[in-house]
Amino acid sequence: MTIFGIGTLQLELATGDNLDQIESEVRLAKTRLPWLDMVLIPELAAFGPLIDKAQPLPGPAEQRFQDIARSTGLWLVAGSLYERTIEGVYNTTPVINPAGEVVARHRKIYPFLPYERGVLNGNICTVFDVPGVARFGISNCYDMWFPETTRTLASLGAEVILHPSLTNTIDRDVEIAIARASAAINQTYFIDANCAGRLGFGRSCAFGPGGELLHQAGTAREIIALELDLDLVRRVRERGWNGLGQTLKSFRDTPMSFPPYAGAQDLPGLAALGPLSMPRSRRAHE
Repeated sequence: MTIFGIGTLQLELATGDNLDQIESEVRLAKTRLPWLDMVLIPELAAFGPLIDKAQPLPGPAEQRFQDIARSTGLWLVAGSLYERTIEGVYNTTPVINPAGEVVARHRKIYPFLPYERGVLNGNICTVFDVPGVARFGISNCYDMWFPETTRTLASLGAEVILHPSLTNTIDRDVEIAIARASAAINQTYFIDANCAGRLGFGRSCAFGPGGELLHQAGTAREIIALELDLDLVRRVRERGWNGLGQTLKSFRDTPMSFPPYAGAQDLPGLAALGPLSMPRSRRAHE
């Protein structure tokens, strides 16, 4: 049996330097629950959504996370940081192993436009391996609204999707539904970590490979500690959840070629939508 302990930190944070608080919470989680192998932190938890806090990677904030991972012996999925590069700013999730080494950096593929202005699109679906355990995939917040991202991660072999998010809007119910559907459709664990406090509405959640709810948090600070059974994922993919649909095999085996992937810009239902722009008050048009 392959069991992996993961702790999701739903933290009450405000905009500003949260690194000391995050370090304290990670260490507390590992002390309280020594069987944890990995800790997942919400999107942009380190500083909140401040692009002026962007820094190069490698950089001082990422190094701080490396030091925490090394000293606790944890895999650390460090939420995300605004990464400053020559071409501009990305919203980037570092993945750090227990030796303190950065093994992956996922650049958010879909910034939350038109609101997350000034952030560039990443162009790689990111997976990484925990040796002897499983392959994991990273999805950052708005990424999951585009099912192609999660399907690609599953197609690359990801058995667990880790999803840092930062949501303080009324669509949180919809995000939870998407997380559940993503788990069931792709026969994967799907772990969503949202901030609480002034940054987010909480309600972090975790679903199993049949879409079954493992836990949904409230709206305050909470540590969600789960033991993931990777043999369950493999059995579900082989036989179907409770012997039912084998969705990944059917997706693999269909002869269907879907029109949007041959050039979405040319399809009439999409071409007619107009530009992606910030909604305006209707009074401005009167």
